[in-house]
Formats: sequence, structure tokens, C-alpha cells
Amino acid sequence: MAAVKVVDVRKEYRRDAQAVPVLDHVSLDIASGDFVGLMGPSGSGKTTLLNLIGGIDQPTSGDVIVGDTNIARLGGARLAKWRSRNIGYIFQLYNLMPVLTALQNVELPLLLVPMSGRERKDRAKLALELVGLADRMDHYPRQLSGGQEQRVAIARAMVSDPELLLADEPTGDLDRKSGDEILTLLERLNGEFKKTIIMVTHDPHAAERAHRVLHLDKGELTK
Repeated sequence: MAAVKVVDVRKEYRRDAQAVPVLDHVSLDIASGDFVGLMGPSGSGKTTLLNLIGGIDQPTSGDVIVGDTNIARLGGARLAKWRSRNIGYIFQLYNLMPVLTALQNVELPLLLVPMSGRERKDRAKLALELVGLADRMDHYPRQLSGGQEQRVAIARAMVSDPELLLADEPTGDLDRKSGDEILTLLERLNGEFKKTIIMVTHDPHAAERAHRVLHLDKGELTK
């Protein structure tokens, strides 16, 4: 079964009266349980494509089908609700709240889900244990290394148990050792927990961990 189906997607942004094309008739299928690396030069549209699949942005034309939902047809509150339940997003710069502990940061996505405070805390603790940070739950981001911050961010992405994990340069701000640890964690989430993963990266070393690699160039998928 296809976890993600992108059908003839175009994306352009407006700059004053001028249309700036970013993606040009992109189509792709990603099977459930796949681990896909997405590579390409800066400005090729990698992050834009990831944002379309994650429901952060919407296509100018075409369809983006995740599971059985065409999210190109959703908008506003419906899209936000769908995204909170189905997508885990991992960013290059972690995007943690500095005034919250690791545990509180991981709890954040669950505030949108109807559950008790106790259940929310238990699930956040479990997610932090999964990424090897059981002993850092009460630490603030400033007390953690970059690799540990990214692990907190992965726990936050996993806590709502989404089918799909989207990673945008997840090792781009880390040294090689910390980056390798993050990639090994993503491999485990894919292999052991059957999460479908799409990872944008400029690093061939990181892309080697994916099952297959797609290349974007000037808004088009190339072989």
C-alpha cells in the first residue's frame, strides 16, 4: 500500500506580480514502511516537497495523498487536525522551546489530543526512553548537547505515534558522530517500529541509510 502518493504536483510562489516555480509536475509513490532519502542542490524544492507531504504547505495544482486522505483538498482546521495525528516532523534546528524541559517539549503535540495529563506524561516519558534519554527528562535544551536536542525532537515527533516521519536535514547541524547516532535511531524507527520515513539531506553519507534515494533538480525529479 502506498503511504504517500504525489500526483502531478506543481508549486509556485508569488513575488509581486511574478510567479516563481518551485516544483514542476512532480509525481512519486512511497510505499508504507519505506525509508526514502531526498537529495538535490540548494533551491531544488526538497523542503517544499516535504512541506507539501506534511500538510504544512499546499500545492498550486495536483494531488498529495497520504494514506487514504487527499490533503491537497483539506484546509484550515481540518488540515491542522490531520497533521497533528498523522505526521511527525523533525527539523534541522530542533525547534525546541527553551523554557520547557525535555519532557515538556515532548508533551507539546499531545496538548492537541484529548487525553489526561497523566497519560500525556506517560507517553512522553516512553518516547524519551525510546530515544535513549530517560535520564535527561528534566533537563532544559541549554543543558543538552546538539545530538541530545535532536533526540528530544525525534521523541516529540514520535509521541503521537504517526505513520509518517518527515526529516528535514536531521543531521545538518551535528558532528559526524552525533549525526550517525541520529541516523541509526531513524533506521531503528523504520525497521523496528515500521515508520515510513522521508528524509531530506544534502549529505551522501546520510542518504546511504535510506532504502532508496530520489533526486530533485530545478523542481523536477530526476533518476
